[in-house]
Amino acid sequence: MAGELPFALTVGGVAFLLGVIWGGPFVEVLRRLRIGKQIRVELGEGHQRKVGTPTMGGILIVLPVVLIALGLNIVNVIRTVTGASILLPLFVLVSFAMLGMIDDWEGIQRSRGRPRGEGLPARVKFGAQVGLATLVATVISLYDGGFQFANQMALPLLGIAIPISPALFIPLTVFIIISMSNAINLTDGLDGLAGIITASAFAAYGVIAYLQGQIFLTQLCFILVGACFAFLWYNAHPAQLFMGDTGSLALGATLGTVAVMTGQWLLLPIIAIVPVTETISVILQVTYFKRTGGQRLFRMAPLHHHFEMGGWSETQIVQRFWLVGLLSAMIGVALALL
Repeated sequence: MAGELPFALTVGGVAFLLGVIWGGPFVEVLRRLRIGKQIRVELGEGHQRKVGTPTMGGILIVLPVVLIALGLNIVNVIRTVTGASILLPLFVLVSFAMLGMIDDWEGIQRSRGRPRGEGLPARVKFGAQVGLATLVATVISLYDGGFQFANQMALPLLGIAIPISPALFIPLTVFIIISMSNAINLTDGLDGLAGIITASAFAAYGVIAYLQGQIFLTQLCFILVGACFAFLWYNAHPAQLFMGDTGSLALGATLGTVAVMTGQWLLLPIIAIVPVTETISVILQVTYFKRTGGQRLFRMAPLHHHFEMGGWSETQIVQRFWLVGLLSAMIGVALALL
């Protein structure tokens, strides 16, 4: 086991190099196909200049992760239960990416009865998320042999884990997966923000999985880190590529799944403090707006737009949010060790 962490880190580096190499041609293909992002009209002039920037960049993350993870573990997937367990987060990654891809495509095309840029109806999108998350939660609950840490709740600081009954575990897991999927989606509003925050969170859970002896999950986490870094090569300000819902829904749902598989999902609000805070800001904004008859608690939600309208530059917001995200990820790992 001593050499497994260096190997996982090396594989993450390989994922980064491969992503950077094929990312340039991929961006050019999207540009030629005019797969361009549509921007909400209420956002400022700086965002309006981004109209037409290639989107669906999540493909740049998802495709190499799936190929590398399966390529490294194909024998283990066939022979062992723990090896086969890696198929579940990969299924989450691919299925939510496909949902996001459909949403991105609908946002690009002109649809009947919906203006350009709106994507799938919210009910359809949420219903698909619930269906996928329920399937995943049910599989984890029934397939206990391959998810030895999943059907429990680890209590930080106390060093104990409490078993959870399927009746509670399934709806709880569904909530975690959907919440984190939408949280990363809300965070994806500035160049480089969602990618760097998600990479930090996966690195934290990669370390936690390693400490638990979940080697296959450790490899997957660091492959995702490398792929996110490759995406950031093209998404750093000024962005040449946006991940779109293809990336944000997939990464968020996979992060939630990984947290459940480690049993350390109570640490998720700490490790992923930025996406969680972004989501809370939207909930508070909507609630306050409705109860006060139109007044706003924040200048604009999600929270990164509040700071943007307060005069912070896009780069300042991303760098400061990343510092918070990195420190919170470190604290989360420390709590998992206690």
